[in-house]
Amino acid sequence: MTSDIKLLDYLRVRRSTPALQLSEPGPSKGEIEEILRLAVRVPDHGKLAPWRFVVYRGEERVRLSEAALRIALEKNPDLDLQQQEAERTRFTRAPVVIAVISTAKPHFKIPEWEQVMSAGAVCLNVIFAANASGFAANWLTEWLAFDPAFLAEIGVSAEEKVAGYIHIGSTTFPPVERPRPELADVVTWVGDV
Repeated sequence: MTSDIKLLDYLRVRRSTPALQLSEPGPSKGEIEEILRLAVRVPDHGKLAPWRFVVYRGEERVRLSEAALRIALEKNPDLDLQQQEAERTRFTRAPVVIAVISTAKPHFKIPEWEQVMSAGAVCLNVIFAANASGFAANWLTEWLAFDPAFLAEIGVSAEEKVAGYIHIGSTTFPPVERPRPELADVVTWVGDV
């Protein structure tokens, strides 16, 4: 019962931390493995595991940020210095970035849509597990999740999609609440209430 109360307390205040507010320390390799071990405990009709993870740490984040800048400049050579700096730091905003790659594909029994939703559930579970491990996190996609040149750079095949880049680190910023939808705006009751 106590753990249920703690989980409810967490869900009442859960929020993402902006990637620009993340800093060292990030999770260690062992902590990342435990985060991912917890993250895979999601609905997965057919036990297909229709997703995979790529963990970026250290200098590889710098290389990918430079690749993002190069590709962005190829598409728009007129980027000003501030825009160039934003591209140059895409993967260095947090100590760890985990790409969640959706590997959904046609299946005789399991609709692709269910497989895609499972990848989304994994993204949220990565955040939950990171938070439970004492880290702050943010789920982003941005243009990097959809650009064919960048996807080729990170080895995502044409049959795959990036469900999200989960940025994980620490923060000293206090959490700030944002407006949430009113239930009356998003809930329809059918039957006895």
